[in-house]
Amino acid sequence: MDLNYSAEELAFREEVREFLREELPTDLSDAVREGRSIGKEGHERWHSILNARGWLAPNWPRAYGGCAWNAVQRHIFEEECCRAHAPRIVPFGLTMLGPVLQKFGSDAQRDYFLPRILSGEHWWCQGYSEPGAGSDLASLRTRAVRDGDHYVINGQKTWTTLGQYANWIFCLVRTDPDAKQQEGISFLLIDMDTPGIEVRPIILLDGTHEVNEVWFTDVRVPVENLVGEENQGWTYAKYLLTHERTNIAGVGFSQAGLDAVKRLARQQMHRGRPLAENPHFAARLAQVEIDLMAMATTNLRIISAAAAGQAPGVESSMLKVKGTEIRQEINDLARRAAGAYAMPFASEALEGDNSNLAQPEGTAAVSAQYFNNRKLSIFGGSNEIQKNIIAKVKLGGRT
Repeated sequence: MDLNYSAEELAFREEVREFLREELPTDLSDAVREGRSIGKEGHERWHSILNARGWLAPNWPRAYGGCAWNAVQRHIFEEECCRAHAPRIVPFGLTMLGPVLQKFGSDAQRDYFLPRILSGEHWWCQGYSEPGAGSDLASLRTRAVRDGDHYVINGQKTWTTLGQYANWIFCLVRTDPDAKQQEGISFLLIDMDTPGIEVRPIILLDGTHEVNEVWFTDVRVPVENLVGEENQGWTYAKYLLTHERTNIAGVGFSQAGLDAVKRLARQQMHRGRPLAENPHFAARLAQVEIDLMAMATTNLRIISAAAAGQAPGVESSMLKVKGTEIRQEINDLARRAAGAYAMPFASEALEGDNSNLAQPEGTAAVSAQYFNNRKLSIFGGSNEIQKNIIAKVKLGGRT
């Protein structure tokens, strides 16, 4: 197996780099590099730029408006975007729902929803987790009762990322309460403007409004918004989660984060010498770099297999576990390298003259990123759940 890029792939990488140099707005890349929010407008602007180039949906076939890139091209594109500090594309419509509709949706659903995902007319969010049904997703309790040509939805979803911006949500709902947990679930597409839907913010440790609770009270959803067959939603959910878990591994994000930690460690002084020369810190930095190199090689092996037509299986769980552990270790090293500057300033300290609070470059968002990325090992199926999946598949059911 040759893990080196071919001449064609190297040419493609240069094409991506040129595009990013010319088209990526400086204000967006600066915000990403400094860990600042780009808001809804920033996400929509970058979405529009990629769509105009035809590069918005790397994993979609051309028949649906995608790039039809192979797995290696998608890897190169993600790697270069991270290196250039491009905003992350909101994944819910493009990476999660789009592939589900292409494989399991009706012709009418594909014709209506897929173009609107690309245009940005529809901003999607994900309605999976509930209080008491996160990693144990099959225990969800949000009910959908058939009433003529509608389903009536009652229940609650939580940790709904960017739900405050969304105008559509794809939801797992229980349509057969008497069936076994995983057999009585359906997959519904719901307009967020439907009466009976309430979005309540959840404010995170870093003070941001990223996630939400979504409440459903007698929400009526047309039956034609059911994806696939009733009570078969668990099959579609597993298909979607395979895409999400591989994406969570975030090799490109880790590489960019490691580069930032190295820069910070060279700038920050410890006992009269750069922190990068501290033996303990240097050893941790070297270990995470070795782990990242090994994971990147594993990712390329899986990409190579995908390019040969093999479907990823338990490998997506492996990448999710290791990838999230590496990203969290990099966040911790950044926090330690920033030292006292990693402490969030109290709001009252920012009032009036705060000229003495200027921070060294690269430290302003360290604490926010550290706290925010604690979630990585939980969402998309907790790492403990992924380890169970790996054990069952690789050890024949022995745990």
